[in-house]
Amino acid sequence: MDSCRGGRRWWQEVVVVEEEMEEVVVVEDEMEGADKDNGHTFNEDIVESDLELDDSDVVNPDNDPPQKVGKSDTVYHGRIFMLTSLPTLVGKLNEAIDELTEAILLNPTSAILYAARASVFVKLRKPNAAIRDADAALQINSDSAKGYKMRGMAKAMLGLWEEAARDLRLASTLDHDEEIGSVLKKIDPNVNKIMEHRRKYDRLRKEKKIKAAAREKEKARAETEACIFVVFLVWPRMLRLKQRTKPIDTIFIYIHPFVKSSGEVISIHKAVELETRLSGASRSNQVAILYFTATWCGPCRLMGPLYTTLAGKYPNVVFLKIDIDEARDVAARWNISSVPAFFFTRNGKEIDRVVGADKASLEAKIAKYGG
Repeated sequence: MDSCRGGRRWWQEVVVVEEEMEEVVVVEDEMEGADKDNGHTFNEDIVESDLELDDSDVVNPDNDPPQKVGKSDTVYHGRIFMLTSLPTLVGKLNEAIDELTEAILLNPTSAILYAARASVFVKLRKPNAAIRDADAALQINSDSAKGYKMRGMAKAMLGLWEEAARDLRLASTLDHDEEIGSVLKKIDPNVNKIMEHRRKYDRLRKEKKIKAAAREKEKARAETEACIFVVFLVWPRMLRLKQRTKPIDTIFIYIHPFVKSSGEVISIHKAVELETRLSGASRSNQVAILYFTATWCGPCRLMGPLYTTLAGKYPNVVFLKIDIDEARDVAARWNISSVPAFFFTRNGKEIDRVVGADKASLEAKIAKYGG
């Protein structure tokens, strides 16, 4: 009569193999679901929220053609002083543009004239034209305070808050006046909001990158364990069904130390992950420790490094870590009322525990069960 170790018949052995293959499928399903978080794929791009900025003074960009310029070797000095004062003439801004354009045609290398016309364009609320003239003034004279000032004010009109602030602060270092301070006072709140917004999403992207790396590491470890499980447990047992060979205990003995000696703390995110880990520990007759923690817990931050150190010291013990805010179902199942808490288990059942930041007790009990 065909039979297997322990008195099981061949069809009972088939059922065992099928059940163990289902465990492999569970591991694979967990790996496929590891890239999902709260119903969203983990690889989704972070969508930035809209910023509420004060844009009451922002205008639509002007599209007027550039003004004419003269030849660079033409020189005209006669009316420069009067023309640079034209922007102050109330109600005659368009006339001032014409006069300044004529002067620039006759003296195209004057940074003063370009900056003066830029100031008129600012008063006319034509920021693009003002920026062109301010750029021209700064190409001629890189220390033109008025060039930086007008370009900064024009960029503020377009809602380019950070660029505007840079130009205005540079203008202030060259030649400060009250108007620069007034404009900076108005746009600085927007600049601060933008900087804080950028820092927030830079931090989120960095955290996403770190979590992705951790998930990839966990996925690789799960794949390795699944392969070991299939190659050294399921496959030999299936061969036994066909060939009726000797039990596979000797094969498992050779792989057993490798399975046990991870020497790392394994993070648990879901109840099914915990069940898989505890099942694996039971099969290899290992003690598993469940460390319940929380990011807001001060004593947990004290015990965390010790727990990691002990994991490397006792490779025969399975060290698990569960964040009670992330894996609420696991915390509820184990009736966690305070953290840090350490539960010692064997064959899926609790055999001991340490509650609180008691380093001496934790080390003593790990030495007791992991020696």
